Amino acid sequence: MSHINVVINGRQYRMACEAGQENRLLRLAESLEARIAGLRGKFGEIGDQRLTVMAALTVADELVDAGQRIRGLEEELNALRDVRVVAADRARATQSAVANALNSASDRIEKMTQALNRPPRNGIAIG
Repeated sequence: MSHINVVINGRQYRMACEAGQENRLLRLAESLEARIAGLRGKFGEIGDQRLTVMAALTVADELVDAGQRIRGLEEELNALRDVRVVAADRARATQSAVANALNSASDRIEKMTQALNRPPRNGIAIG
């Protein structure tokens, strides 16, 4: 466990995090600090706690929106996967039908070739 100091709303806090996560925690604290500063610029000095709560609520709002977008994209992805499966099934069926048609045509051509190559029955040659 690592410990780092972060500054949020002008106050320093000692935070614990997993080893290797120090920079991420610092970036998160900087992001929250920037939100608080933005709200302070927009609303003025309305109290440290209120600014912190407002910043936390904006982050929570964005998180909820991101979750909804993710769910929508997951649904779209699942629908596209279903379409891909149907298309693959159709392609296989089409390939099978084409292969059967070609085999049938080949059989007919082979029979015609054999018939044309038979010696004439009454001695009359065709051709």
